[in-house]
Amino acid sequence: MEQLDQIVNIISLTMGAAWASGINLYAAILVLGLLGITENIVLPANLQVLMNPLVIGAAGVMYVVEFIADKMPGVDTGWDSFHTFIRIPAGALMAAGAVGDVNPAMALAVGILGGGLAAGAHATKAGSRVIINTSPEPFSNWTASVVEDILVIGGLWTALNYPWLFIALMIVFILLMIWLLPKLWRGIKKVFGFIGRLFGYGKTNEPSSCGRPDDTA
Repeated sequence: MEQLDQIVNIISLTMGAAWASGINLYAAILVLGLLGITENIVLPANLQVLMNPLVIGAAGVMYVVEFIADKMPGVDTGWDSFHTFIRIPAGALMAAGAVGDVNPAMALAVGILGGGLAAGAHATKAGSRVIINTSPEPFSNWTASVVEDILVIGGLWTALNYPWLFIALMIVFILLMIWLLPKLWRGIKKVFGFIGRLFGYGKTNEPSSCGRPDDTA
């Protein structure tokens, strides 16, 4: 039973770190680093670099920047687009680091799974923001941003303290993500299609019949 609990703890930490990185990488680094440096948790050797004051400071600064950018409609989508190239590989690295001292094949496998989960979480967040940005008021963006931060902090806390519960919630999240992503994709296409029509793209320029020679003459 003790060995099973250890396996569950490792799965919970690896997937929790990857999932949180896909939503807000800097919050994930900050939470894990602060919990580690205050000795509330014992981080695996490969993640102990997160306890370095320089890493915590940099993550804190970037978290503040993201906190502000995330509240601004349009800016949040640009920020998410740019972070596609950061959150996903970081999620894979966080998962691989959290698995501990294992053989390279196992670390690579965990990194692949973690990267996939980070990609799904990132796509769900970014896609939701595109739809939310169709609302003219900013309050929905603020609400979504605050809820995401709470989810990251609460999710990591659950992963570290109640791993069985976190894994159950993670399964629910994955099922919800599989159901939601196609709907978000259709909504995103409609939004960008509307923007394209607004600026005149996608219109076919049919030749006018005015001034055309009369073939029957």
